[in-house]
Amino acid sequence: MFLPRRKSTALVLACCIAFFLWYFNYIEPTVRPFAPSLGSQEPPRQPPLPSEAIPAPKPPPQTPIQDHGATEPLPPSQPAPPTGSKPKAHHSEHYPVKSLVPLPTGTSAKISKIQHAFSAETQDEQAEREERLAAVKRSFVHSWQGYKKHAWKQDELVPIRGGYATTFGGWGATLVDSLDSLWMMGLKDDFEDAVKAVEEMDFSVPKMEDLNVFETTIRYLGGFLGAYDLSDAQYPILLDKAKEVGEFLYGAFDTPNRMPVTRWKWEESKKGAKQEAHPNALIAEIGSLTLEFTRLAQLTDDPKFYDAIQRITNVLDENQNRTVLPGLWPVIMDAQHGQFADVGFTLGGMADSTYEYLPKQHMLLGGLTQQYMKMYEATLAPIMKHIFFRPMTPDNADILVSGGVRVNGNAEVIVPDFEGQHLGCFTGGMIGIGAKIFDRPDDLKTARRLVDGCIWVYNHTQTGIMPEIFNMVPCKDQDCKWDEGRWLKFVGVKTRRIEGIPEGLSDEEKGRWVAREDRIPQGFSSIKDRRYILRPEAIESIFIFYRMTGEKKYQDAAWRMFTAIENYTRTDIANAAIDDVTADTPGKDDRMESFWLAETLKYFYAIFADPEVLNLDKFVLNTEAHPFKRPISP
Repeated sequence: MFLPRRKSTALVLACCIAFFLWYFNYIEPTVRPFAPSLGSQEPPRQPPLPSEAIPAPKPPPQTPIQDHGATEPLPPSQPAPPTGSKPKAHHSEHYPVKSLVPLPTGTSAKISKIQHAFSAETQDEQAEREERLAAVKRSFVHSWQGYKKHAWKQDELVPIRGGYATTFGGWGATLVDSLDSLWMMGLKDDFEDAVKAVEEMDFSVPKMEDLNVFETTIRYLGGFLGAYDLSDAQYPILLDKAKEVGEFLYGAFDTPNRMPVTRWKWEESKKGAKQEAHPNALIAEIGSLTLEFTRLAQLTDDPKFYDAIQRITNVLDENQNRTVLPGLWPVIMDAQHGQFADVGFTLGGMADSTYEYLPKQHMLLGGLTQQYMKMYEATLAPIMKHIFFRPMTPDNADILVSGGVRVNGNAEVIVPDFEGQHLGCFTGGMIGIGAKIFDRPDDLKTARRLVDGCIWVYNHTQTGIMPEIFNMVPCKDQDCKWDEGRWLKFVGVKTRRIEGIPEGLSDEEKGRWVAREDRIPQGFSSIKDRRYILRPEAIESIFIFYRMTGEKKYQDAAWRMFTAIENYTRTDIANAAIDDVTADTPGKDDRMESFWLAETLKYFYAIFADPEVLNLDKFVLNTEAHPFKRPISP
């Protein structure tokens, strides 16, 4: 114990007391997690692939990452007007950019329209649509009120027991993710309450040690930008907070090659530690930052944000035809060295939004560069040949499912995996948008078959809900007639059961036994992950395709899906994930990810709303369904 025997000692003691009071009243409440995390790490957005990657021998030469700094001076620009707060810089950079890649400027190119020219509806059609619209809004309000009561300003609501979980930085992921949904549904009082809440938050200090840069970008940065754009810039604090998040995340790009650290130990970086990008990074987490950072650059007139993502795009572009499956990027990228030697390829989890963002970035940039169109079109031939497949179904449906492949021996052996994922359902919307804006009318047929494929899967489970991951039997010829014996053989081969199967059964008998005992509907060969975690990808593509075609059958399909989901996931507090879509009474998992309010219910609402709501010719939606204003096309 210190004894104040002299003035100097007393002064020291007073300073110590002042320091501790300052620390425990300011610093400690800022960095202490305010909720027990449900796990030690953030949950991955994407499911893992079913098997380990096969090392590819003698990978083709890769183009090393280079400095793509602009050699021309930046065009003159006016900074955005001050809006009240100054974003905090992360730290002085170890690897500063010498010359920034400029944001494309000029008059936007002409881009073909996406939306159908809707005609007037009858009174009966309007009444039915508005009744459905109101039901979706009631579901949203139910979950939102549960969040407000049990998890206000926290990341996620725990929808069965009540309470909350810290999963995405501790900054109120559900609150930020839901802002534009609140505005879109006319819940202005709730919207303004949420805006006041985020105004008090410090987005320079997460409440988790490791930060997922991708998830933080699409949910927080995208959430603020989308709400700012959708509310027509009426709330400047939203752009302030977007800048705050953007400045913070910019620190993850401070690496020798300017590739971001995707799972970021931000505190070490903030203290000045040098960092490098990961040698095993998911391609979706590297390639899906373009829309958010580009929109931030457009709104703030700060080109460093565009420079950050354009360097990634240039690396993907230079190596697109140098992977073991030219035209596509593998699931795993060595971001530290700019290498693409992995051999697993899919448009499902861990890769999805890298492809999704190619046509969307073209729209957001107003077609001022052809790079993203070129990259998108280069993916189509290998996707059509190797990824999309037609499954054999008992009703001989003409549908497609997005699968995956693994490559062995320098592309000498390509092994297809006829696996579908709920995440892969975004592909119908992507192909449809690409068909419209790049004038590829034949691709609309492919988009329709993909959308219809996801609807088919929803329609053919016991609950009327799609599982996370499943396998189907591929057609063996163009005729593709249903063959029950072939289906049963696939079921017997694909089963993961190692116990309980009677001995001495033929392949067909084994398949019949497994299908009965494991509740595998006809058309599926296995269901690897039976959960439904409130995902949006199927309704996302159905919404997009409805807006492109105006065909009411897609509204009807959406309504069947919504009623099934609402029936099986609703709790007293909100809505929860379910554990088995093939069970008559599935159990509930105590989890409600923020995308339930940000995406799933937004798309269900928008498909029954006036076509001007989220007009696809005026907005481009990020992978979390946050709408960014598109440049005006002539």
